[in-house]
Amino acid sequence: MDEIAAFLADAGWGAAPCVPLAADASFRRYFRLVRPDGARAVLMDAPPPLEDVRPFMHLSAHLTTLGLSVPRVSASDTDAGFLLLDDLGDDTFRVLLNAGRDPEALFGLAVDALAYLHGLPPERSIPADLPAYDTAALTREAMLFAEWYLPAVGMPPSPGALADFRDIWAKLSDAANDVPQTLVLRDVHVDNLMLKAGETGLRQCAFLDFQDALGGPVTYDIMSLLEDRYDLPAVVKQRLRQRYLTGTQRSLDPETFETSYAILTAQRHIKVIGVFTRLDRRDSKPAYLQDIPRRWRLLDAALGHPILSELADWIATNAPAPDARAVSPHDTAAP
Repeated sequence: MDEIAAFLADAGWGAAPCVPLAADASFRRYFRLVRPDGARAVLMDAPPPLEDVRPFMHLSAHLTTLGLSVPRVSASDTDAGFLLLDDLGDDTFRVLLNAGRDPEALFGLAVDALAYLHGLPPERSIPADLPAYDTAALTREAMLFAEWYLPAVGMPPSPGALADFRDIWAKLSDAANDVPQTLVLRDVHVDNLMLKAGETGLRQCAFLDFQDALGGPVTYDIMSLLEDRYDLPAVVKQRLRQRYLTGTQRSLDPETFETSYAILTAQRHIKVIGVFTRLDRRDSKPAYLQDIPRRWRLLDAALGHPILSELADWIATNAPAPDARAVSPHDTAAP
């Protein structure tokens, strides 16, 4: 904490106590700072070499330039992994939904912000040095399911089955990317979105988590928003998808869009099941395991799309039956 105290003193926040905020699935920690004069800020502690604050700094500046609301960086120590950020408050979409806010109106703000971002020319929305969310990246993420989850439930795939799984995802990922490209923030959901007080229009919706952004398919973030952390009624999701398609003002073939959307829905749930298992096995964070049954429910629903029939067959053969899908917590790191 001596390094933190020195950083805060240099930044003019030495008199502000650090109050821990909610942790996330990474190694980052967050603290709220409140000075005697009432000014507020948030400290991000992202310890190197486990984390790197430079992508967050770069993308915060980029998204601000594009006119979107994000936490801005007012002070930094990249060697120590410290950032001083705007404090945007506590009104995440999750908090507001739990308080009774209308989901369609709230999600609509995020849909409009994404439609604006995705409507920009890719040469403007995607920083020139940003890697691509390409077939290799999407396939690598999907493989976490086979590499972490299946061994954890006692069903490690054979070399042949593993190769088949990789081949299936290579083909699906190619199809998922058969849509226009944009800046993909990669973790757009109700816990990473806030309603920013005092703003109107697109800037009402603030994005919190974007340091892992890549250049990739326009379908990914709208899919993540509508399919990930909050169960919206199907009719509401359909209206929000149409609102997005209208708002982008881009020529998106409806069938190609829906195919890409379906593939990425399955990819995200497959990936997250693997990631949440890894968080337990490698990082001793078992709390995320409780979400795996819900992820399976959503994955089963997604697998009904015809483009996913080969994947559905593979899962039926190589993954556990519905009554054996839970993962028991295990705090020993996987070999």
